[in-house]
Order: sequence, then structure tokens, then C-alpha cells
Amino acid sequence: MLFHTMVGSNDIERSRRFYDAVLGVLGVPEPMINIAGSGHTRLFYPNQGGTNFIVTQPINDEPATVANGATVAFSCNSPEQVQQFHDVAVANGGTSIEDAPGPRASAMGTIHLTYVRDPDGNKLCGIHIPG
Repeated sequence: MLFHTMVGSNDIERSRRFYDAVLGVLGVPEPMINIAGSGHTRLFYPNQGGTNFIVTQPINDEPATVANGATVAFSCNSPEQVQQFHDVAVANGGTSIEDAPGPRASAMGTIHLTYVRDPDGNKLCGIHIPG
């Protein structure tokens, strides 16, 4: 149903270093760089057959801010990849938040997840749902 998810950045080069490293854990290739008609830079991280992830400089020239209550969740292939997602995020300027990475009881059974914030404060989740 979704074509893309987009977050704003106040430092597009810092965001590129962060997301190249973190999304690289998931096998996502480097982004396609797009310069909007307004002159603002966007990073398009492709996902074959799924939702694309985009990081952009806000085109209204206002500071990028985080959405309260919003989380962008990335599917991981294993509990180990959840941990790696977390560790690479923190090593590249992200911040670990909430509980430590690991198993959680849910309505779907035991899942593995982690929550981090990117350098601009956007909340990200790495999640593995067995099955």
C-alpha cells in the first residue's frame, strides 16, 4: 500500500553516513541522490517490491523536526540482525532508546526488536518477527 516513507534532516551528509551504514546492515544499496526543483537534496533508498525510504532537506527551509508518536520500522532477517541494526546505528551517531535490543512478548508471539533515534531525532525500529 505504501510507496515511500520520508523523514527530514538538518544535515543531509550526516544523515547519508548514518543511513548508508544502518540500512547497509539490511542489504539496502546506497541511495539515489535527487535534487528537487527547489534545490533541496533527497536521498532515495530503494526497496525492491516494497516501500522506499527517503531522507530529505525540508523544502520549506524550516528546520526538520521529529513527529511525536511516529516510528519507522525496518524488517530484519534475524534477532542477530536486530542487534546489528542497533549497534551500527549507535556507532554512527544514533541513540539507543527504550529497552535494550532483544525479545518482547507480543500478540504475534515472541518478537525481537530495538528502538533508536537517528542523529536528527527520528525514531527507528529494527524488528524481526519469526515465521
